[in-house]
Amino acid sequence: MESLRSEPVQRATFGLRKAVPRACVIDGKQHLRTFLGETLEELGFVVHGCASSDDLALVLDTMFPDLLIFGLSAGGVEATRALEAAAARNFDGKVLLLGAAASPMVSAVRSFGSRLGLTMLPILKTPFGDRDLRLAISSLIPSEAPPEPPVDAAEALDAGWLELWYQPKVATRSFVLDGAEALIRMRHPTWGVVPPAYFIPADNDPNFRALSEFVIRQVLNDWHYFITQRGGTRLAINLPLSFFRSPGATQHLCRMLPQHPAFEGLTVEMRGAEIVQDLSFANELAHTLQLHNIGISIDDLGEQWPSLAELDEFPFIEVKLDRSFAAGCADDRLRRLACRQIVDFAQSTGARTVAEGIESRGDFLTLRDMGVDLIQGYLFAKPMTAQKFARFSLRRAEPLA
Repeated sequence: MESLRSEPVQRATFGLRKAVPRACVIDGKQHLRTFLGETLEELGFVVHGCASSDDLALVLDTMFPDLLIFGLSAGGVEATRALEAAAARNFDGKVLLLGAAASPMVSAVRSFGSRLGLTMLPILKTPFGDRDLRLAISSLIPSEAPPEPPVDAAEALDAGWLELWYQPKVATRSFVLDGAEALIRMRHPTWGVVPPAYFIPADNDPNFRALSEFVIRQVLNDWHYFITQRGGTRLAINLPLSFFRSPGATQHLCRMLPQHPAFEGLTVEMRGAEIVQDLSFANELAHTLQLHNIGISIDDLGEQWPSLAELDEFPFIEVKLDRSFAAGCADDRLRRLACRQIVDFAQSTGARTVAEGIESRGDFLTLRDMGVDLIQGYLFAKPMTAQKFARFSLRRAEPLA
C-alpha cells in the first residue's frame, strides 16, 4: 500500500516547545483508557483518550500528541483506520500497541503501521504493569518537570487546575491500608501534572490561605467520594501552624467536617520544626482540635524530638520520621539510631509512628522490626489520583520492590 503521508503539518515538537510530552490512548474500553491515562499522567504526560478512529482525527489536529497507544479491543480493522488517520496527518511521534506478542492481529497492525511510515515501538505484551509501560516509553518520559517560571497560585486556583492526590499509609505487619496523605497537584493544560514545588506559595503569601481552604474543601469532598467506593478512610492534609493563627480558621475547619457515622476523623500534618518553634501554641491547638475529632501529626520529625519530651502531656496522635533518617536506615547505623530514638519516644507517648519516603525492602524490614506502625513510600504506592486510590484501597497492599 502506498504511503498516505502528505505535506508536513506545522506543529511544535516536544523537544522545542519546552512542555511535557502528550499522549493519546485509543481503545473502546473506558477502564483501559482510564488506567493508561492515570499511569501516563504520573509519568509526566498530558493525556487524552479516544474511543475510536473518528475521535483520533480531532485529537491529531488539535493536540499534536507525541505518543499514540492502541489497546486494540475494537479489532484490527479499526486500528488500521486510526493508523491511516495518523499517517495522513504526518504524525511524527511514536506508536505503541498493546497485546499478545504472538497474536496475528497485533503483528499485522504493527506491520501495517510500519508500511505507512509510522514509528512503531515494540509491542507491549499483555498483561502488563506500570513498570512495563514506563520501560516501553522511557525515551519520551521527561527528565524534569516544567514549568519555568513557576505558576502563580492564584492563577491555578482561579483556573481550576488544582486537585488532590493520595499516598497510602500501610500497616507494617498486616499490609492493611490505614489511611492516606492528601498531596496537592496542579493539572496544567500545557504542562500536565505539575508538582507543588512549582506553585506552592510561602506561608506568608496572601494566596496561601485560599490554597489551604481549597485543600480542606477538596479532601472532604473526596472523603465523601471514597465512602461510596470503599467505605470510610482516615485522610491527612498538610497545613502550617500559621494557618490556625488566622481568626476563625479553627472554627471554620471544624464546621466543615462530615456529620457522618463513618467519619473517623481528620489528621492535620505539620512540620516538626514549626511545632517546636511555638510548642505552647501547637500544644494548645492540638488539645482543641482533638475535641472535634481532628488529630495533629508531627511531620518530618528529626533532631527536634528532644524538645517535645518537655511536654507534660503529648496531645499529638502521630509522629512521622524525617525521610532523611528513615530512607537508607537499613545500611546506615546512625540513621537507625536516630529512628530508634524517635520511635521509642513516640511509643512512650502513645502516638503512632509513620516512616515516609520508603523505597526499599531493607528499610521496610528494619523499620518494622523497630516497631514503626505505618509505612508510606514508593515501596507500596506512589501518590495517585482520587479515582486510582479508591481502586487501590479495595485490595491488600503489597511491596512493589
